[in-house]
Amino acid sequence: MKKIIFLLCLISSPLWAQHAFENEIRNYEKQDSISMPAKGQILFIGSSSFRIWKTFATDLAGIPAFNRGFGGSTMTDALHYFDRMVVKYAPSTVVVYEGDNDLAKGKSIEELAKEYEEFSNRLKKALPKTKLVYLAVRPSLSRIAIVEKQKLFNAWLANYCKSQKGRFYLDMHSPFYLPDGTVMPDIFIADRLHLNEKGYQIFSAKIKGFILDKIL
Repeated sequence: MKKIIFLLCLISSPLWAQHAFENEIRNYEKQDSISMPAKGQILFIGSSSFRIWKTFATDLAGIPAFNRGFGGSTMTDALHYFDRMVVKYAPSTVVVYEGDNDLAKGKSIEELAKEYEEFSNRLKKALPKTKLVYLAVRPSLSRIAIVEKQKLFNAWLANYCKSQKGRFYLDMHSPFYLPDGTVMPDIFIADRLHLNEKGYQIFSAKIKGFILDKIL
């Protein structure tokens, strides 16, 4: 009976939610034990837009980068795994894509902004020479109801990065709109949230161009 109560407490605990991606993180750690990425590369960390980026290696060919996205994550999760998924790699640059799931789950712009600031500050303390690129929250048809909230957060993020040395903002929101101001309808898979091949062509070209122009 005590064992059952203990398990129920674990499941209902907020700490349990923070550890939702433990299996994915351990899989990455297993990969690292076999072949650890060289230090000084560009680390990509974030939610499913990174995790399911199947053409990452070919899209960023010639750029010393590796991907540690874990799907469905939020900035809270990125902070939770900061030491295990950021610090240990000693990257030259960290590229982050979070915020999408955070805002969709009801987190306020102010709460999310504090977490972005915390990530930046922790990086500055642990790896003071490492650059940080924050991607804007991109739009999607399934989350069109919060698009104005996304824009407001992106505006804050752009201003924040301008005020910080070694921090960069990459507009990943506006490239997905048609000239009439509507979100492109043909860049998503069936869930209308995640990008399809066409969507990733836009996504990857924007990121690669930015890295070549501003980072390398």
